[in-house]
Amino acid sequence: MTIPTKMLILLPILLSFLAAIINILAWNHRRWQRIVTLVATTLNLLVALRIFMVVYGQGPQAVQASNWPAPFGITIVADLFSAIMVVITALMGLTVAIYALADITPQREALGYHPLYHTLLMGIYGSFLTGDIFNLYVWFEVMLISSFVLIGLGGDRGQLEGSFKYVTINLISSAIFLAAAGLTYGVTGTLNMADLRGALAQVPGGFATTLGMMFLLAFGIKAGLFPLYGWLPAAYHTPPAAISAIFAGMLTKVGVYALIRVFTLLFVQEVAYTHSLILMAAAGLTMVIGVFGAATRSEFRRILSFHIISQIGYMIMGLAIFSPLALAGAIFYIIHHIIVKTNLFLVSGVVNWMQGSYDLKKLGGLYKTNPGLGVLFLIPALSLAGIPPLSGFWAKFVLVRAGLEAGDYAIVAAALFVSVLTLYSMMKIWQFVFWQKAPEGVVERGHGEGENGRFFRLLPIIILATCTIIIGLYAGFFFDVAQQAANQLLDPTQYLNVVLQR
Repeated sequence: MTIPTKMLILLPILLSFLAAIINILAWNHRRWQRIVTLVATTLNLLVALRIFMVVYGQGPQAVQASNWPAPFGITIVADLFSAIMVVITALMGLTVAIYALADITPQREALGYHPLYHTLLMGIYGSFLTGDIFNLYVWFEVMLISSFVLIGLGGDRGQLEGSFKYVTINLISSAIFLAAAGLTYGVTGTLNMADLRGALAQVPGGFATTLGMMFLLAFGIKAGLFPLYGWLPAAYHTPPAAISAIFAGMLTKVGVYALIRVFTLLFVQEVAYTHSLILMAAAGLTMVIGVFGAATRSEFRRILSFHIISQIGYMIMGLAIFSPLALAGAIFYIIHHIIVKTNLFLVSGVVNWMQGSYDLKKLGGLYKTNPGLGVLFLIPALSLAGIPPLSGFWAKFVLVRAGLEAGDYAIVAAALFVSVLTLYSMMKIWQFVFWQKAPEGVVERGHGEGENGRFFRLLPIIILATCTIIIGLYAGFFFDVAQQAANQLLDPTQYLNVVLQR
């Protein structure tokens, strides 16, 4: 059975929405909720791969809701960049769902974990597939409302403190986003992104740049850019590992995706100012401040949270350089980082499950008792630091080469310096958690919960570690895909034609 293309690109949103509804109807049936979650996330991965194949082979695809032509109706559109993001989201959605079978307690399941999880995924898919600024705001809110509840689910004191900071800062971001969207509509009469491409060209340069800076502020908060990142390390270490892993992997990348989308499609009138100055400075400071924060922390997930901030800087570096090679490097980096960062948070959860803490000073000896887990940690950890031949090496290599070709030596120096400190942070975790002798009184636990708990925790980590190795070994293919996606961003003719039906 062949699914029509128009239906195909709607399916990730619809399947997540349907799964959320079914799980609400099965509220008191934990086993059925788990089955629905696994089936829905598996189907979404298959659908996402099919979307990617169609877009990769045929070019961007668009759907106009109720056949209202753009810019009057709601547009759902998939180009190669958004198709890549949908595939990565689906992969993370499935692996974290498997991990959650062991990690999420019955109490949190009874409070609505499963429908909230699918609502979160629906918001992420919608953000990547929308072709309209206002609907991007709507999908952001769907994603953020569900994340607000998930981060505080269970009511632990630490979670509530972290969720308060998370909610407050992100509500400010949403207010700025909505104000920017309103002003954009006021001066152009449209919010369809393809239509805005031409409309913003008619707006005086200074005002268009001001709008761009408002969007940069809104999306920069969501992405964790310097100096707007304070909410992230205060919140991401508080919920269960399954929740913090999907947050770490996906939520900031939605902000990065939005920045890349609007600063390649819409705000390209004053590239020397918006990209080469503002975005370049933000990228460099984000890298450096984030890695210093990680180097000075001694709590597993806090270190990883600061590294999210630091690594966002590399992605924005590619956007700031604004060359085909640099944008390809940014897209490649996003693919690599989502997989690696999600995996490291899952590993941290296994460590906590085994020894009852995330505090490095209260951990140790795991390489002796669990050498396999040590290897599974080293794969994403060394990839994050950029050690060859893993995916992170190639991602950083492309960005450094792009920076050298563009003559942006300061940002290249910052990127190389940050890589060294990233390696230091990862080796600090290795030393305390795996290599040194366990502190007196630490008793390894977890095995008594049965082999199912261990299996569901380790299987996703093995899958993601394998993906990291595959991307590193077959970097040529993945870079070619990223290069084609970057070319579509820099020359959006196909995107404009398919949306505006030219």
